Amino acid sequence: MMSQKVRIIDTTMRDGSHALHHTQSPETVSNICACLERAGVYAAEVGHGAGLNGSLLQYGFGKYSDEALLTAARAQLHHTKLYDLFCPGIATMKDMRYAKEHYGLDGVRVAVHCSEADLGETHIQGGKELGLDVICFLMMCHLISIDELVENAMKAKSYGADVIYFADSAGAFTPQDIRDRVVALKQATGLPIGVHTHNNLGLGVGNVVAAVEAGADYVDGALNGLGAGSGNGCTQAIAAVLEKMHVDTGCDFYALCEAADKYVVPIMQRPLQVTSESCTLGKVGIYSSFYLNTLEASQKYGIPYQRIFEELGRRGAIGGQEDMILDICQAFMAEGKQDLEGQ
Repeated sequence: MMSQKVRIIDTTMRDGSHALHHTQSPETVSNICACLERAGVYAAEVGHGAGLNGSLLQYGFGKYSDEALLTAARAQLHHTKLYDLFCPGIATMKDMRYAKEHYGLDGVRVAVHCSEADLGETHIQGGKELGLDVICFLMMCHLISIDELVENAMKAKSYGADVIYFADSAGAFTPQDIRDRVVALKQATGLPIGVHTHNNLGLGVGNVVAAVEAGADYVDGALNGLGAGSGNGCTQAIAAVLEKMHVDTGCDFYALCEAADKYVVPIMQRPLQVTSESCTLGKVGIYSSFYLNTLEASQKYGIPYQRIFEELGRRGAIGGQEDMILDICQAFMAEGKQDLEGQ
């Protein structure tokens, strides 16, 4: 029987933004955050899918501003903490400072590519100086070895990060992959370790369980799994499973279900299912935010999604390179035209 405490960070109103084409409204954020507060969730991550100041052409413009979304969340959150994602190069220290002073942000998750923790040095240190909770959020972690992941986590620790998170951004990890990384990071850093999962291979909740069994202190979830690709681990399922494992999350399962049923189901634009397309995404190891854009391009240009995903994998595409999808489609179309002309 397990007897540990795990903190859940709900990402419905941030990672879920990808699945909604960044259209979540302040009213929806307010309603969901009120439920998360009643449910006793540790923190709610709110904002554009690409984080603070992420409403850009490259990532997709948001229908509502950071100010509108974060202000709506802050009004409902009293015990549950308000977090946002912070990507160096997208947001600046000025943005972080403004968010703390004007929106009442409690914490930031400084998100960097798994091999580039040094890019977050200034922002991790700056967040600590502002008195924020600071999590180093290492993305696309299936692309590097455990030793490399540990090396980058140690850098983040030296900069002052409170928590080290590793993200299975492509939904590519197996449970053993998760266990091995949790153990290695805990032993090396001595810091709390968190895990962010995606469900592209159907392992969103199972990988959370593996992480907790290995000693993870934080886990992410989204109500009904609302997130990029085939979604994240489902918050209410995670809460239920961990309760059955006698793990204390402090969460009210039924309040989470109320939030999902009343406020998430009505805004979902498509069912989040494990499909052939999502399995390809997880198998090839492509960032989950590429999912919808790739399927739309596949339909528009008549190019099989498998070819696009495989080429993205061959090119080593990472978050922020979504424009590569168009480049690939144009290259395939040019190849096809040349083949026809040569016949």
